[in-house]
Amino acid sequence: QVQLVESGGGLVQPGGSLRLSCAVSEYVSRIYTLGWYRQAPGKERELVASVDSHGNKNYGDFVKGRFNISKDTSKRTVDLQMNSLEIEDTAVYYCNAYLPWAEYWGQGTQVTVSS
Repeated sequence: QVQLVESGGGLVQPGGSLRLSCAVSEYVSRIYTLGWYRQAPGKERELVASVDSHGNKNYGDFVKGRFNISKDTSKRTVDLQMNSLEIEDTAVYYCNAYLPWAEYWGQGTQVTVSS
């Protein structure tokens, strides 16, 4: 069982930045892929960013160079640095851990971009 606990969400103005952090209960090197997803009201959950065990990163098309995902094996965390935030980035952001035999989710953290 992998436990994921997100932190760092909040209210930010358009153009601002936020850093989300996810604490992982297992060694991150043992997890196939770690990622961040988001879900806005009335929309499906979508991939924001992911990083696999080799360090390969993948981003949703809407990111357009604004976000960066990173993992720290010593701290057992996976962070999402979000810059140039837009109103459309408002959503609940979820941390995800994928292994070939199971998938785990955090409880989510709210990000609200508003003036």
